[in-house]
Amino acid sequence: MKATPEHNERIAKMKFFSVYPHYVTKVQKKGRTIKELHQVIEWLTGYDEMKLNEQIENKVTFEEFFKNASIHPNAHLIKGVICGYRIEELGNELTKQTRYLDKLVDELAKGRKMEKILRTP
Repeated sequence: MKATPEHNERIAKMKFFSVYPHYVTKVQKKGRTIKELHQVIEWLTGYDEMKLNEQIENKVTFEEFFKNASIHPNAHLIKGVICGYRIEELGNELTKQTRYLDKLVDELAKGRKMEKILRTP
């Protein structure tokens, strides 16, 4: 599936704080912890616990969330299909970064080992 400009715009304007509880529910339902979720988010974005909470409290959009993030240099190793989109084929950087996060949360919920999720050599 190819991401349309409208799709990219919708993701940019989505509020991170409104999606975050869904991430929590997804990983906890599968026996993973919020601490593990935060570890994954910190690896991808550089946001520690305090910075992540700031993003949530300030009700930032995904555009703002990723604009202020320090994307991990190995994020490009995140590949595959998420929400019907092949990550490697996404042209819009913000949409790609959002799908990186979705993919990492998915892998965590599916019980993948943390070393694999964090693309550790």
